[in-house]
Amino acid sequence: MSGESAAKILIVEDEPKLAALLGDYFRASGYEASWIADGREVVPAVKANPPDLIVLDLMLPGRDGLDVCRELRTFTDVPLVMVTARVEEIDRLLGLELGADDYICKPFSPREVVARVKAVFRRASRGSVPASALGLTIDEHHYVAAFDGKPLDLTPVEFRLLRTLAAAPGRVFSRAQLLDNLYADHRVVTDRTVDSHVKNLRRKLQRASPDREFVESVYGVGYKLEL
Repeated sequence: MSGESAAKILIVEDEPKLAALLGDYFRASGYEASWIADGREVVPAVKANPPDLIVLDLMLPGRDGLDVCRELRTFTDVPLVMVTARVEEIDRLLGLELGADDYICKPFSPREVVARVKAVFRRASRGSVPASALGLTIDEHHYVAAFDGKPLDLTPVEFRLLRTLAAAPGRVFSRAQLLDNLYADHRVVTDRTVDSHVKNLRRKLQRASPDREFVESVYGVGYKLEL
C-alpha cells in the first residue's frame, strides 16, 4: 500500500452472491474490491494489476486455488488469505506451507473476513520491523533470549522454538514445521511434545509480560507468535 489510496483487495470466489457480499463489506471498510471467478484468470490479473491483498477460495473452476497460490508465490509476496469449505487438516497445512498468510473455513461471517484481512495488513505493515524492535532479543551465539530486558531462562529446545516463531511474527507454523526445528538430532517425537514446549514457553514469556498472550494457537493448524 502506498500514499493515502485505498488498499486494493482481489476476491477470487466462484459464488457470485458471496463475492458480492464480501466486496460490499470491504468497500464499507474503506478498501477497493475487485472480483475474479475463474482460477485461470488470477495469475494474469495479478501480474497486470497487482492488488494489495488476495482473498482466494480453494475450490475454483478452471484451476485449483492451491495451484494458483503456488504460482503466485513464485513472483509475488502479496498477502494472501485462503478461504475454503474443505476442512481436512492436510488442506490447511498445505495452504499455509505454500505461503498463505491466513486461512478461513466456510461458513464464515463477512465481518470475520474483514477483521482477518485487517490483521494481515497490520502484520504486513510491520513486517520489516525486527523482533528486537518489539522488545524481544535473541542471542544466537549464547542461546539466551529476553523480553524488555528480562531474561526468559529458556531450555535449548524452548530457545529454538522461540527463534523459529520469532523469525516470522504473525505467521502460522504447523506442528510438523516446528518439530523440524526443535531437535538438532532430528529425533522422532510426537505433536504433543510441541504442545508441551509451547506451554512452557508461554509461561516464561508471560512471566516477563503478564498481561500479554504471545504464542497463539490456531485451531487445527499450529501456532504463531504475536508481538
